[in-house]
Amino acid sequence: MSSPVDGNGKRDDPSAYAPKWVRDSNREGSRENTTPQQSEQSVPEKAPASDEARSHRPFDTTFSREARLTRRTWNPRAESELPGGDEEPRMPRSLDPKFLRDPPRTPRALGRLAVVVSLIIAASVGAAIALFATGKLPSELNKMLGLSADNMTVASKPAGDTKITREQPGLATAQPAVASTERPNSEDLARVAPVRGASERAPTIRGVTDNEIRLGISAAFTGSAKELGIQMKLGIQTAFNLINDAGGIHGRQLKLVAADDGYEPTRTAETMKELYEKEQVFGFVGNVGTPTAVVGLPYALERRTLFFGAFTGAGLLRRDPPDRYVFNYRASYAEETDAVVRYLVKMRGVGPEQIAVFAQQDAYGDSGFAGVAKAMRALRGGNEGTILRLDYQRNTLDVDDAVARLRAHKIPIKAVVMVGAYRSCAKFIEKTRDVYPGMIYTNVSFVGSTALADELMLLGPRYANGVIVTQVVPAVDSYASTVLKYKTALAKYFPGALPDYVSLEGYVAGSLLLEGLKRAGRQLDTEKLVEALETVRGFDMGLGAPISFGPTEHQGSHKVWGTQLNEHGRYQAIDLE
Repeated sequence: MSSPVDGNGKRDDPSAYAPKWVRDSNREGSRENTTPQQSEQSVPEKAPASDEARSHRPFDTTFSREARLTRRTWNPRAESELPGGDEEPRMPRSLDPKFLRDPPRTPRALGRLAVVVSLIIAASVGAAIALFATGKLPSELNKMLGLSADNMTVASKPAGDTKITREQPGLATAQPAVASTERPNSEDLARVAPVRGASERAPTIRGVTDNEIRLGISAAFTGSAKELGIQMKLGIQTAFNLINDAGGIHGRQLKLVAADDGYEPTRTAETMKELYEKEQVFGFVGNVGTPTAVVGLPYALERRTLFFGAFTGAGLLRRDPPDRYVFNYRASYAEETDAVVRYLVKMRGVGPEQIAVFAQQDAYGDSGFAGVAKAMRALRGGNEGTILRLDYQRNTLDVDDAVARLRAHKIPIKAVVMVGAYRSCAKFIEKTRDVYPGMIYTNVSFVGSTALADELMLLGPRYANGVIVTQVVPAVDSYASTVLKYKTALAKYFPGALPDYVSLEGYVAGSLLLEGLKRAGRQLDTEKLVEALETVRGFDMGLGAPISFGPTEHQGSHKVWGTQLNEHGRYQAIDLE
């Protein structure tokens, strides 16, 4: 390095940095004006000089350095660097006093390169530290840095209710992760997090834990339509039990939580809120009824929650384009009534003007009546303006006004399309059968086939014989693959329960939802489930008709089956076309 410079711009004497005895010798030599610098050959080869002799010598860099260095052989390269005119070998350039005093500067290019390399190394180290601090450092880099599972904290799940890591709108606050001091097992290693992140709250998915998926059903379990709710829940639960015994969906068990709305829309608002906010259900499956859906459906859509497989064929669940979170398994009421009107006209010879509609005075009855009107418009000679509509109040057996209007109608009525609940329909048949012995009574599937048959058989075989019910599932006494599987599972989990069209529909709807959950994968949320359901194309469940969903199609089946009661109260299959 260069010699220091004093305040006057002069260089300091190099001897200022020599040992004290050298400085003293130098000062004395300066006063006495001794001989010039000695060559290396003048240095004695004997033992080092005494302190006294050393103190009287002039400052000689060569001597001082040689005194500290051991004898060494001359480097031939150093000798080759001597000028041609030198007779005596000189010291190597690296030991030359002038070179030591004023070494050459490092080339500017090398200095710049060193600065660039230093900046790159500093940036790399800084980035690695930042990634580590945010918990994003890959596990492979953690190993390279010497980190191990022992230096990390395992975020373990709260007993029985750990939440998954994605959030939906309106979700509850997540529970904080609990730090475990035990050695992580193979499952926990997948959830290893740096100490910094172990205490942070993780976002959750409502109704989904590590070992459970919770779904809700709002239906009537009391009142005049209770059999519909009971049977629908029974079918869904049968499908859930079957999959749970097989290990569940991606290791999770399915749980169905039920709430009784009594088939009253005013109570549906309370049951939906109870299931969503208190029971924290992931979605709704198998809700029963159209008037209750008028309230329940908007509640689910506002929260972007799944509304799957409702027991209704109403048009409000079948908008075009479909609502993203609404999926139906069954054919619509319009499709059922269209099929039966065509059957009556083409197969039974009934004139369009001779068909009346007995309907519940609400959205359910309106939907069924609209289906009949649509079918009339499609038929030659049909006029929807002349259709006789006979109404009754929901959850009542007061059908007297409907009966009176039927008797007062001028044009003889030969067939009645019934869009009501089983007890009300049975009461209407009871009060009109004797007056119109040749009347053809048809019902849509919502009536509750088994419950209707039981009610009519209590009245007598003649009330049941010939009554038609359109179905959205195959006959329960058929040997279709799904029907056989349903019967076996029903007998296993609910001994004594008889096969029923409503519970069969619940079983099919529940099984379709399970298929969607399988396709959605382990990292479940509503959006992934919707996308997974829309991939169900041409899915053959063994029903005799494939099931298909898609972005523009959220109704899986459009198939309508025909059944007819005999005098023994048993349904027989009939061909509607």
